[in-house]
Amino acid sequence: MSRPTISEVSALLADLADFRARGTGSLVELMNRKADLLERIAAAQPDDTEAAEVAGTARARADELTADG
Repeated sequence: MSRPTISEVSALLADLADFRARGTGSLVELMNRKADLLERIAAAQPDDTEAAEVAGTARARADELTADG
């Protein structure tokens, strides 16, 4: 798993802002991207248990949204 780039994180933040402001995009897609980035960050920091917990929570929420809809 590769570490996310600053441009990937920036793109996600911009897309999240657009979603919040205009309803542009898919919440499920955005949450899956967020979970992916957080999982990649956690994988790059294997000793960081908090990063792993945050990534796990994000993945669970993304999976929940996917299952709902």
